[in-house]
Amino acid sequence: MKIIYVTDIHGDRAKYWHVFEAAKEKDVQAVVNGGDMLPKEGDLHLEQKEFVEGFLDKYFAEYQKANIHHLGYLGNDDLKIYDADFDRVCSKYSRAVNLAQTRFTLGSFELIGMNWVVDYPFQLKDRCRKDKKDYVFQRQFGPGLLSRENGFEEITNWFTYAGALPTIQEELGSLPKPKNPGQTIYVIHMPPARIGLDMCQSGETVGSESIHEFIKKIQPRLTLHGHIHESPSCSGVWKAKIGKTVCIQPGQMRSNGLSYVLIDLDKMTMERFEVPLARGLADR
Repeated sequence: MKIIYVTDIHGDRAKYWHVFEAAKEKDVQAVVNGGDMLPKEGDLHLEQKEFVEGFLDKYFAEYQKANIHHLGYLGNDDLKIYDADFDRVCSKYSRAVNLAQTRFTLGSFELIGMNWVVDYPFQLKDRCRKDKKDYVFQRQFGPGLLSRENGFEEITNWFTYAGALPTIQEELGSLPKPKNPGQTIYVIHMPPARIGLDMCQSGETVGSESIHEFIKKIQPRLTLHGHIHESPSCSGVWKAKIGKTVCIQPGQMRSNGLSYVLIDLDKMTMERFEVPLARGLADR
């Protein structure tokens, strides 16, 4: 069984259509989208709602016609207030699956998703968590913001607020338990620490220790990550292992290109692609 894994395409229609065409060309059974699916420029409340209800509805209809699954979830740059809209659009199509904090069986494989991330300096905190109880917060770029229907709510003391939320370690423990780890694929937007999938442009590494420990303990067949777009180009690593588990982080190119990974789950072969974009596909 073959899948395409892509992440962090942030509402770029040309990237979306290129992935769909690649899925048909390479005869894959599913496209897995690892989060940050919606536009991150302009009026986020307007742009993201229109993207979910307009573009993604039409996009998933094409997957339905092509008999290809689309498995994905919204990420840390996608406003949480649109989770219900995303879930509603997915529910219109048997081939579109919202994978956030849930499991889905695809053939003999089980996919389990999680879209919480370790806290960062940026202001939008909809999906941010402390890694563990003793997590040390980074320097912040401003007060924390949570999305609300009429705008953003400012959290004046984000550190105290976040301290009352479940940690990444606890969120991992709340996920559905795999029936057979050897046939399980975790789709976790945040990358694990210490294996080269989490390097920022500055050279700083920001991966999750909790996720690393979780993978080491569970030993699933495969884990799929994203979040740090530039990591593969900065670290030179897009595929690594924790014990027997293969961990993938395809990164994402800027507007002039697209990164994704083609995976044969039976043979456990992977090929990473960096392709130039055909911008005309955006107007399809």
